[in-house]
Parts: sequence; C-alpha cells; structure tokens
Amino acid sequence: MTKKLLSACLLSSALLIACNNANEADVEACEHLQEGPATAVTATASTTGAPAVSNDHKRYDITLPAGTGGNNVGSVSFASTEATDYVLFVGADVPVKVTGSSGDVAFEETAKTSEQCTEVKGRHVVPLGVGTYTLTFGPTTQTSVALVIEETAHDEEHKD
Repeated sequence: MTKKLLSACLLSSALLIACNNANEADVEACEHLQEGPATAVTATASTTGAPAVSNDHKRYDITLPAGTGGNNVGSVSFASTEATDYVLFVGADVPVKVTGSSGDVAFEETAKTSEQCTEVKGRHVVPLGVGTYTLTFGPTTQTSVALVIEETAHDEEHKD
C-alpha cells in the first residue's frame, strides 16, 4: 500500500511540475505579448536569409511579405542552443511550420488559446535539438504576427 501511495504521489508531483512549467511559460509569453519589449523583424519570402529570432524574453513583431492571391507567407530563423521543448506563442491565428535540416518538425501539442491571456492566438509546443530551424508563418491574409518563444522547462531568472 505504501509503494502505491508513493507512486501516486510521485506521479502527481511530476504532473504538477509539468503544469507549473507550462503555466510559467504561458505567464512569461503573455507578459511579453502584452508589454514587450518588442523587436520589429521583416520575414523573408523564402527560407534563405531569414532574419533571426530568439527565446530572449521579448516579443518579435514579424512583418510578413506579400504573397500571391492576397496570402502572405514569411520565414524567420531560430537557433536552438539546447535540445528541449520550446513553445511558440503567436498573437494571430496563422499557420506555423517549423523546418530543420531533416525536414519538418511535428508539434507535440497545439492550441489556439492560453488560459493566461487572450493575446495568445496560437500555442505550439515543438521538440527541437541543437541547431538552426526555420519558422514559416502563413499563408494568411494577416500582414504581421507577434511571436514569443519560451522553453517549456523555463527555469532561468527573468531578464528584460
């Protein structure tokens, strides 16, 4: 009986920690979507020469280049410095694709909202290894999208 109780407690603790990490990432993202700081970036129409974004506690206001038929598509690059899950928070309901050297990377989970704030219109958890990835937004009629990137196991001090 004691072993079963201990197992249940450990499982509950692990789930609570995972929820707290997710909530912490959402709280951070909401803060930056609402208050910044912000950096303006113009995405490229192709993946070549895409400007860099980071998980550096800021919002990226990404301008999407005009595409065909009124649909805009743009790419930025993201250099993952450690193998971990990242959460891509976007401030507009737009398609998002992540591509690495081995092809497209599947999202572990995706949602169109966050319980922490209404500014989140897309929340995508993606497992990334160390390396550079291309984030492509669109096709969409939106001309810009706000982006905040957070690690799911966000345990460093907050830096503005």
